Amino acid sequence: MKLSLFKKIVACAAILISLYHHHAWAQSTEVDEAFDPFSDYNEFEQDADEEADINFFKNGRYLTLGLQLGYRGFSGGGMTEAYTGAAIYGVQFSYFFDMQIAGSLGFSMGDHNVQFQSFTDKTYTQAKNTYSGSVNIQTIDLNVKYYFNTENVTRGLADLNPYVIVGAGQYKRTYNLSNQVAADPDSVIGFKAGLGLEIPLLRRRAYFGFQGTYHYVQFADENKHFIDETAIGSPTPAQSPIKPTIDGDLYDLSAIIGVNF
Repeated sequence: MKLSLFKKIVACAAILISLYHHHAWAQSTEVDEAFDPFSDYNEFEQDADEEADINFFKNGRYLTLGLQLGYRGFSGGGMTEAYTGAAIYGVQFSYFFDMQIAGSLGFSMGDHNVQFQSFTDKTYTQAKNTYSGSVNIQTIDLNVKYYFNTENVTRGLADLNPYVIVGAGQYKRTYNLSNQVAADPDSVIGFKAGLGLEIPLLRRRAYFGFQGTYHYVQFADENKHFIDETAIGSPTPAQSPIKPTIDGDLYDLSAIIGVNF
């Protein structure tokens, strides 16, 4: 009797163990199916990335070095009257992250004729001194260039490589005037934005481009209607109203010729 009861207990235990293992195996199968690496793998995405990399290595540019020659003018405020537009020259260096995005470092400079007058008071009826000479403006800027995708454009237009450029930099201004004015060379931070295009030359080993940029700059005397002048018989400078005022922004129109690496 006892032996028969023992056999029944063993049989029940075996059945319970079998059912438990079957349930655990079913759960592990469901987990494996939920996290199957083969079902999550997307072959088409990898192929697209590889194709983009191959296209960049075959047709893209890594570095460019260009020489800039152009014209710098002034807009708004008294700069349009006090300063005259003139030629500028400089260099540009670009590094391409991919086919459409590049970072660039630029330097440009130019000398401009300048003339303004100081007056005894704000009625501007009696002139005090006339200042004439030149002003040198140098810029060092860091930019980002975005080239538009022209794959679906006709070939003649696609070769123009249009782009938009934005950046910021340091603007240094130095006066060289007939009458000495109490103004040291001043440097400020400014911002720029513009458009351009590049035409490939010599089987894409070089390029010729055009670029137009607008510079938002505020020098130390922006919107001030006076300068510091040394009065006769006084060791300390006195503020004298000036006309035209020295305020406004800059713009560049440039041609660029460079080489690709």
